[in-house]
Amino acid sequence: FMHGNRDFLLGDRFAEACGGAIIPEGMVVDLYGTPTLLLHGDCLCTGDEKYQQFRAMVRQPAWQTDLLSKSLEERRMIAQGLRMQSQQGNANKADNIMDVTDSEVVKVMNEAGVRDLIHGHTHRPNVHQIELAEGFGTRWVLGDWNDTGWMIRASEDDIELTSFEIC
Repeated sequence: FMHGNRDFLLGDRFAEACGGAIIPEGMVVDLYGTPTLLLHGDCLCTGDEKYQQFRAMVRQPAWQTDLLSKSLEERRMIAQGLRMQSQQGNANKADNIMDVTDSEVVKVMNEAGVRDLIHGHTHRPNVHQIELAEGFGTRWVLGDWNDTGWMIRASEDDIELTSFEIC
């Protein structure tokens, strides 16, 4: 489980109850010999400066401690207000601002020393070829989970972006 833009307060207790563990953003995993960077993806959307300011604020331990010290009712009201602000703000933003910044994708992949990146956040499932310092790489984008779920299926022979129906 990796934190995203709405579930950043979930902790180890939640992950354990789901039979999982929290992994850090920016983790590099070995997919059958291919080092692959895992990101939620919101950090790649650097064109959306207001969101990046929000992201920096809510990931601060002091902000999180303050929020968690409030009653459940207060936290729900704050979350509802933040969600409403987000929806209103996003309605007026151009798609390219809410999408990843290509130069940031290249930067993080080069810094991590990988040719493959898997992320979500933008909810625009696709496979993109990326020109890197050391040749070409691949950016795998997972889709949103509504009636359909998205995953990467990897084997020794292949890696594919695939969807499945959610019952």
